[in-house]
Amino acid sequence: MTNARRVYLLRARELSPETIAVAFAKTSRSPEPFDQTAAELTDGKSAQFHEKWVVGYGHSSVAEHAVLHIAAENVSRLAIECIESNRLASFTEKSTRYQQWSGGAFVVPPEIAGGPQEALFRTTCDRLLDAYQQALQRVGEFARAALPRADGETDARWEARRRSPVADVCRYLLPAAVLANVGITINARALEHALRKMLSHPLAEVRAIGAEIKCAAIAEVPTLVKYAEENPYLQDTPEAFRRASAALKVSEPAWEGPPRGWIRLVDFNPDSEGRILAAAAVRFNGWGFSEALKHWRGAPAAEKRRALDALLAALGDHDIPLRELEYANYLFESEMDQGAYFEVKRHRMSSQTPAPLTCELGYLTPRWFEAAGFVNEYRSAMEKAADANAVLRNSAGSDAAAYVVPNGYLRRLVLGMNLREAFHFCRLRSAESAHAAARILALQSAEQIRAAHPLLGAYLRTEGDQSWEEIEREFFV
Repeated sequence: MTNARRVYLLRARELSPETIAVAFAKTSRSPEPFDQTAAELTDGKSAQFHEKWVVGYGHSSVAEHAVLHIAAENVSRLAIECIESNRLASFTEKSTRYQQWSGGAFVVPPEIAGGPQEALFRTTCDRLLDAYQQALQRVGEFARAALPRADGETDARWEARRRSPVADVCRYLLPAAVLANVGITINARALEHALRKMLSHPLAEVRAIGAEIKCAAIAEVPTLVKYAEENPYLQDTPEAFRRASAALKVSEPAWEGPPRGWIRLVDFNPDSEGRILAAAAVRFNGWGFSEALKHWRGAPAAEKRRALDALLAALGDHDIPLRELEYANYLFESEMDQGAYFEVKRHRMSSQTPAPLTCELGYLTPRWFEAAGFVNEYRSAMEKAADANAVLRNSAGSDAAAYVVPNGYLRRLVLGMNLREAFHFCRLRSAESAHAAARILALQSAEQIRAAHPLLGAYLRTEGDQSWEEIEREFFV
């Protein structure tokens, strides 16, 4: 056997995902090259291996080498929330910025279909989509005047420059029932967990999608996901907690500083600067963490600044910050519109706990609706959606009632992120090309992180020249 280094692909076109996973798994006990091991395997032998070692003995990490690419089409945006709630996967979904919805493009969930409130549900969704189509026209006409063509600008470029802000405004009318497509790349171990969540979900649509994904996946990984079933713990815990906490009386939060509807920092470790520097000293100097932490806790600010400068000052536009930044953690609570939540939820390295989607917190009104003379129509459609949501909550339950909630309504979110993720979130979502609500969230988050940790915050970058107050005045009534 040669000792020469080899780097090569095990091609998915030639080998099944389960065979690739076995080829990699066997390297822990076999000295044979990967490609030789793979050549000796059949799909049947691979299935036997997984049945014994992954299923029987619980060596679940092997399943991470079996990767699938799953296409889900014509599923509701409400169902996509559950599909995309899995951290160790990649997703790309139909964009509310670059695509438009036509009438009738929504799910009628099984909880409502055929029942006494189906007509109300259909009328509400039709009304919202009709208002959405009208808004595209009215706001589009306003945008022609508000964003005049630049000298030498082609028709196509001018239209593209107007399209995004118009769509960003009009999407506030889209209900959670509208249909979308999502592409999913996920390994078999993560998929098994995702399927358990979907098969245990309170919405029948999500359970049905989970069953269909499982059926499609078994064609490629017949062993690794076949035991994914509904989970009593996931099914029963929500109601058990509601019963246990039913007698508690919790007052509404008193928002101070940022206006109601945005974000505030509620918890952080004041010692984060010392933790990051101590961890860096372990990595680069070989020091003990406890002694390094003791040193940095007592170090003057100028010494800390020099050390942080060495870690972060050279960070380039396309560089990923050092992992040591993960020792600084921030906990936020927020009230954001549902459209903004769909952007924030893409940051899956953060920890997120959304409240149920309802109409109880009110909604945001984009200023362009007012400028385009469409604000009365917008408010009428939103308030009728809230009325329908209240009726559906009583007849079909709060989970199914969420289908009629439009993007403009506010939703509570608990958001935890470390500083490394904050570097990414605050810069990406504050860019001028980002949605206005996401820009405000990013800028307010950065502002509060800088106030909590001035030395660290000096390296936290945001984009654009506008403050969050200016963005709020410009984009929202």
